[in-house]
Amino acid sequence: MKNKTSYSKAPKDITNAINSSVIINDFLPPPDKLITKEDNSKVTILLSKKSISFFKAQSKKSGVPYQSMIKKVLDLYADKFAHK
Repeated sequence: MKNKTSYSKAPKDITNAINSSVIINDFLPPPDKLITKEDNSKVTILLSKKSISFFKAQSKKSGVPYQSMIKKVLDLYADKFAHK
C-alpha cells in the first residue's frame, strides 16, 4: 500500500522519499499480549541495557515476566521469517 499523503513544504528529496514509502503492518503484539506456555530451552544471551529496561518496565505495568515477553518477540520474529 502506497502512502498517499502529499508533502509540499518539505525539500523535494524528502517529499519524494515520503511519497514513495510503503506502509508495513506491524506484526508484533503489544507487551501485555506476550504470554505463552510451551516447551522451552535455557540459553545465555547478552542483551542491551536499553532493551532490558524496556521489557522490565513493561513487565511492571502488565505483571508478565519480562523474560516471557522477550521470548515471545523472538518467537514471533522466527515465525515471521522461517516460512519464507
